[in-house]
Amino acid sequence: MYTLVAILIFIVCLLLVGIILIQESKGGGLASGFASSNQVMGVKKTGDFLEKATWTLAIALLVLSLVAAAVQTPGTIEESVQQSEIKDFIEGDIPNTFQTNPAPVPQQQTQPAPAQQPAED
Repeated sequence: MYTLVAILIFIVCLLLVGIILIQESKGGGLASGFASSNQVMGVKKTGDFLEKATWTLAIALLVLSLVAAAVQTPGTIEESVQQSEIKDFIEGDIPNTFQTNPAPVPQQQTQPAPAQQPAED
């Protein structure tokens, strides 16, 4: 189900990008090249159609995003190593990385420093 919704979101995004690029902007946009053909063919309300299509696709994208979030199962996102360590720390399941009976550290034999004799003058 999630895969289907993700594919629909991708298609809606592509359509939305196409509709936005066709619209006329202050700089003319891609729609300015079709202005003369619109008048010849008698289509006068292309701008209204493109605006309604933009709003419709934007609302569809919002709804599909919410559906995708609702359909997604909690186990689909993998937990990072840090997140799992934090969760283990909070729950008290901390693995013991220290040895319970550490090997004794050999102690070095220290010899007293030789006493310095005062210099004879």
